[in-house]
Parts: sequence; C-alpha cells; structure tokens
Amino acid sequence: MRPIRVSQSDRLSGEIRVPGDKSISHRAVLLGAIGNGQSNISGFLSCNDTLATLACVRSVGIEIKKQDDKSLAVYGKGRHGLVPPNAPLDCVRSGTAMRLLTGILAGQSFTSVLTGDPQLLRRPMERIIEPLSKMGAMIETTDGHAPLTVHGAELHGLAYPMPIASAQVKSAILIAGLFADSPTTVLQPGPSRDHSERMLSAMGAKVWTEGLTVMIAPSELSPISIDVPGDFSSAAFPIVAALLVSGSRIMLRDVGINPTRTGLLDVLSEMGANVKVKSLHHTGNEPVADLEVQSSSLHSVDIKGDTVVRMIDEFPILAVAATQAKGTSIVHNATELRVKETDRIATVTEELRKLGARIEPTTDGFIVKGPTPLHGAPVSSHGDHRLAMALAIAGLVADGTTQIDDVECANDSFPGFMELMQKIGARYD
Repeated sequence: MRPIRVSQSDRLSGEIRVPGDKSISHRAVLLGAIGNGQSNISGFLSCNDTLATLACVRSVGIEIKKQDDKSLAVYGKGRHGLVPPNAPLDCVRSGTAMRLLTGILAGQSFTSVLTGDPQLLRRPMERIIEPLSKMGAMIETTDGHAPLTVHGAELHGLAYPMPIASAQVKSAILIAGLFADSPTTVLQPGPSRDHSERMLSAMGAKVWTEGLTVMIAPSELSPISIDVPGDFSSAAFPIVAALLVSGSRIMLRDVGINPTRTGLLDVLSEMGANVKVKSLHHTGNEPVADLEVQSSSLHSVDIKGDTVVRMIDEFPILAVAATQAKGTSIVHNATELRVKETDRIATVTEELRKLGARIEPTTDGFIVKGPTPLHGAPVSSHGDHRLAMALAIAGLVADGTTQIDDVECANDSFPGFMELMQKIGARYD
C-alpha cells in the first residue's frame, strides 16, 4: 500500500456529497433481511464494513440484488426465514455487523459462528453477551471476544439497565427482542444513536421511547424503502478541513443530522465554527440538511457527559481541530475510545505529536493546547480509517509534506475520501 503525501492547502471550495450513512446502511440490510418481502435501499454506502454485512446476510440465505451503483434490493424472508451458514460469518473489521448480527442469530433455530480480522477480534463482546444471555441466548465467546458461537434459542423479554450508553449494544438487544416471547425494555444511562429505533418503527415494529427508555414488543417487520442520507461522521472531515484552511467555503449536500449523531456539530459551534444548516427535510424518519461551512477562528472547548456519546467516532478529527483552536481543549468521559478500531486515545496522541501538536493523553480522553503550528512528518494510520482521514486533514494545515501510510483503510467507512477532498482543493498525491 503506497503512502500518500499531503501538502499544505491554500483554500478549499466547492459543493460535495459524502457517501451514505454507514450506520443506516448496515441496519437497512440487516433489518431488511428479516423483513417480510423486498426492501429497497438507495444511497447505500458500499464500503469495507457494509460489504462485510452484505456477505454475512447472503451467507444465511438472503438474496440481495444490486440495482445500480448505490441501490440494493434485499429480499427478506421474515424473522425465521434464515438458513444455517456453511462457514463462519466473517465480519472483517465491523463491530456493528458483528454485534447486530448476534442479536438476529440469537433468535434463530441453528448454530452460527461470527469472526473477523484481528482488529475486530480484540474488541470487547461481553457487553452484548450479558444481556442476550439473560434473554436466554446461548453464546460462547473467546475470552470475552470473538469468534462468537451463537446457538439459536428461545428468547425471553427482559428489562435491561445498560451500564454504558452504546447504540450497538442497545440495537443488539432490541433486535433480539423481535424474537422474544414478551416485550423487552432497555434503560439507557445516557443518549445514544437511535437509528435502529427509527428504522424498526418505520418497518412496523412495536417500539416505544420515553426519555432514555426504549421498549420493543415481538414484531414482524414490513419491507422498507429508504434513501440513505450522507454520513455525518464522514462529513466531519471536510467540515473541519474547511474550518481550518484559511479562505475556505464549501457546501455539503444531503447530510444526515440526526441529533444523536451531531455532537461534533454542537461542539464546533461552541468553538466558534461558521457552519450553517440549510434546507432541512426528512427521509425514512431521519433528518437531513445541507451544511455550508466557512473557515473560522476557533477557541478551546471542554467536552464531557452525554456529548461524548453523540460524537464518539469524531474525536480523531476533533483533536485536529483543537490543535488550531485558541486555548486548552479537554476531553473527559471518553474511555470508550480505547476499545475502538485502535486505542484512539493512544494512537491519536502519538501521531499528532509527530506533527508538533501539544496533546496529552488522559485515562478517559486527552488535553490539547492550541493554536499550534503543525509541521509535516511521516505518520501512521495504524490501520484505523478515522485516524487515517484525520491525519490527512491535519496535513492540509501543516507546513511541508505529511506522509501517511495505509490511507486505503479509509475505505472501511469513506470510499473515495481522497478524490472527494481533492475535488474541493486538497493537495494529496
């Protein structure tokens, strides 16, 4: 894999569309598979992670047809129409695929095995095994990690107080609740992404939400037709790039702005970012808008509490923004970053320091002092797609040349990242 070279850029401008939302793309395929009939998905994000989901779903007997470059038809067979796979289901590096599939497979009548790349096998799985086991699921782990052996079982409803807010854990429980013999209730300690609840409701499931409590009754699912909005987590990279590169002004079209996902937008606004939300509308129960971004002078911010969950995937690029903000920015309550694709507290700190950033790790976050001039240097993505893209944005404001290894891992969530950034003026080769 050839390293890329990033040079300081003068100005970013233009109009772009980021790829479809990864979280929604995963869920549309997985829920479509257990729906009764043909679900149509347009704007589907075709990336390494979602392609793993497609392969797993096909392996349990679901037909999926590609209608064009970004459209799929998923021929669902209902809750009990899946068939035993002939081999372990390879989730590659996708935690979403593994955790949500476990919720589906726990209610089947057969045994299946879920595995993945070494990076995924390091991620904790007990957080879904505990509640699913309390529902009657029989799941064997490998010292609390995948590979997982899921023995289909009769499931029972439960009320489960989640120890930490997690959309993947919540979704696994709610999906398993479709197969249970009575209602299932999840009590969250704080807000988390609600794409599953929105889509389940759109497909006719009996879902009730009151504050931080979500309940689902055993339900059949109707097919869904959905136009997947642009992924806010992908939009975060050109947004921060335009804020930091002097004289920039860009427009991002049709970005999903689900409030459980847009913690970064609120934080950037608090930092003084000039980001305007325009043309707000809805598709498939999801709010969508155009975002106009202009370069801005940023100041420091203190991030903690519920905001952390609402921007958990955006901390690598937030750290880059903080290096150029006036004052000391502090991130608290983000221990979850240590069990992502990499230990993102450690890797983000290590790599930004190579560029001259004044950043210190803490047990549950990091401290960044700014503004600090960045200087080009060789850096590593550690195979982490979000770190790779964050470093590619940092290089746009660093003097000299920044060389980054393995930027191809950006394809895990953002295929065409470099080409899209070049379209608005980023200097990559």
